[in-house]
Amino acid sequence: MNTIVDPSVIAARIKTILMDKLGVEETVLAQDASFTSDLGADSLDVLETFTALEKEFGIRIPDETAEKLTTVGSVIDHIIEHTN
Repeated sequence: MNTIVDPSVIAARIKTILMDKLGVEETVLAQDASFTSDLGADSLDVLETFTALEKEFGIRIPDETAEKLTTVGSVIDHIIEHTN
């Protein structure tokens, strides 16, 4: 039984993980914020963040997909799509 979760709830959970893993404030987590350019994440930060997101939401984000998820909004959209 798969329960549909409100997208705003998913987005809030994602932002909490991003703030924790990247040490940033919620105010910088705009939809178009780039992990590397805007949030200062290096490749290890991104890997650890995606691992935490996979664990939190019980999904797998393949490497080839992760390479395309470069902004906060793209990650939120991807996870919402794959959890509901």
